[in-house]
Amino acid sequence: MTQKIKVLFLCTGNSCRSQMAEGWARHLKGDVIDVYSAGIETHGLNLHAVKVMAEAGVDISTHRSKHVSEVLDISFDYVITVCGHAQENCPVFPGRAVVIHHGFDDPPKLAANAKTEEEALAHYRRVRDEIRVYVETLPEALLNVNPFAVHL
Repeated sequence: MTQKIKVLFLCTGNSCRSQMAEGWARHLKGDVIDVYSAGIETHGLNLHAVKVMAEAGVDISTHRSKHVSEVLDISFDYVITVCGHAQENCPVFPGRAVVIHHGFDDPPKLAANAKTEEEALAHYRRVRDEIRVYVETLPEALLNVNPFAVHL
C-alpha cells in the first residue's frame, strides 16, 4: 500500500478558501491525500463557504479555523498557499515540504458589495468550483512541480 502524501492548504484566516480546498481534497482524493488546512491568522469558519460546499455534497460544517502554528509539527510533503497574503507570509516548514502557490479569488471580498445573498453566494460558488477543478488535478499536478522553480 502506498503512503498518502501530506498536503496543507494555507490561507490568511482559514475560513473560506483553504477550508473549501480541504473539503474537496477529503471528498475527492481522501484515498491518496492526507489533507489539512490552516491560516496565518484564524477568522472562524465562513458560513457562506459551508453553505455552498453543502450544495455540492461536501460537509465542512465540523471544520474549525486553525492557526498554522497548530500544524507546524506535521511533516508535510506539500504546502499550497491559496491566497497572496499566505504566500507572502508563509512560515518555514521543517522537513522537506515543497511550498507552492495556487491562488484563488477571495469570495468574502468579492461578495462585499453584493446586493442580495444570492449575488454574494454566486461568488462563493464560482471559487468553490475553481478549487474543485484544481483539487481534481491532485496529486499528479504536485508530483510534477519543480521545487527549484517554486516561489517561496
